[in-house]
Amino acid sequence: MTKLSVNINKIATLRNSRGGNNPDLVKVALDCERFGAQGITVHPRPDERHIRYQDTFDLKAVIATEFNIEGNCREQKFIDLVLANKPAQVTLVPDVLGQITSNHGWDTIKEQAYLKEMVSLFQKAGIRVSIFVDPVIEMVEGALATGTDRIELYTEAYASEYAANKEKAIEPYIAAAKKANELGLGINAGHDLDLNNLQYFAKNIPNLLEVSIGHALISDALYLGLENTIQLYLKQLI
Repeated sequence: MTKLSVNINKIATLRNSRGGNNPDLVKVALDCERFGAQGITVHPRPDERHIRYQDTFDLKAVIATEFNIEGNCREQKFIDLVLANKPAQVTLVPDVLGQITSNHGWDTIKEQAYLKEMVSLFQKAGIRVSIFVDPVIEMVEGALATGTDRIELYTEAYASEYAANKEKAIEPYIAAAKKANELGLGINAGHDLDLNNLQYFAKNIPNLLEVSIGHALISDALYLGLENTIQLYLKQLI
């Protein structure tokens, strides 16, 4: 079964909008685990507009499932944060300063030497590494040369095209996944996956290990309740 890692950035955004500690980010993370999530994901950014750096330390101290920290490894503060917390997994994302949300994968060919250095740095600390890539065969092949353990397929294009033609939307992802399997790379996926498109994606991507879902899941929880929502997402992955 593909694991569900819940991204709790949006909980932090809500908390930060009023100050204080309501909702309690740590409690929400523990509740997500209790309700069946197999992992917790955070994506701290330099302006701390959602996840604060201290949140990462607080979460690492209590999380019993897999902890995934994603972010831009060009920021020294991010590198230091990951090395200090030693999560189960770090996901390297090519964000730029001030970016609202992640919107593309790494160019694993042009950035190969840099990524190889970063992957090695985290692996030496005992941290599994996943790098964000678009569903392009050449980018998957380039990822292998970096030494990464996994890739995370950036799924916005799939989600955007799903309603119009789901078979066409998933084609490049199937091809990328088959290449990753052939090369021995683990496969994660994330971005705009939801209750409408998740099951079809999971059933068609061979050996999908993990999905990281935040915005849609938290939005659904406003109507359906957090426990029920997590259970519904888990059912899409069976």
